[in-house]
Amino acid sequence: MNHRSIERLALFGGLLAAFGEIHPFCDHWAQGSTTAKCKRLYGTHRVYRDGVHVGEETDDRSNEPTTTASARGRRAVTLHVATYTAIQTGAAVGLTRAFGYRVPASALLAGAAVNGLTHAAIDRGALFLWLADKARKRGYVEHCQAVRLDEEGTAHAEINGPGTAWIELDAALHRFIGVGAAAVTTWLATRR
Repeated sequence: MNHRSIERLALFGGLLAAFGEIHPFCDHWAQGSTTAKCKRLYGTHRVYRDGVHVGEETDDRSNEPTTTASARGRRAVTLHVATYTAIQTGAAVGLTRAFGYRVPASALLAGAAVNGLTHAAIDRGALFLWLADKARKRGYVEHCQAVRLDEEGTAHAEINGPGTAWIELDAALHRFIGVGAAAVTTWLATRR
């Protein structure tokens, strides 16, 4: 094995760790609860910043701004992806520099774009469900839901979130894409 191959394998491994292993932290620690709740909102009906539908509020919120559900969903996923991308890219820079390697900015930006754009598309939900249908996983998504209790203690089923097939398939898909992002970044960083 030559020096170039070792360099590429080492860089790929470091980037794979940064992209894949940092992903759960970004999704579960760095993402706020309101962002997670709102990022899949769709529709022309009005909602408050916390995703509560206008007309379903329990207190006077007449002075609070509202927006369409779709606009709130896009804003939430944009915030999540910006945070996710910053943390992942920062981890990649920190990890590679700690081991004495400087990845060119253009290569890092390409990997960040692959991860960030696909993350946004998947987390909005429509593409995820389309892929689940194509892969014949919709039954799994619908079957493996979680039971949640609302504020009054009433149980209801939730199709996504912790404990569901949705979150498992979502994480697997993001990590699969992370392999591609690490490969693209490595290729761009080491080509001569």
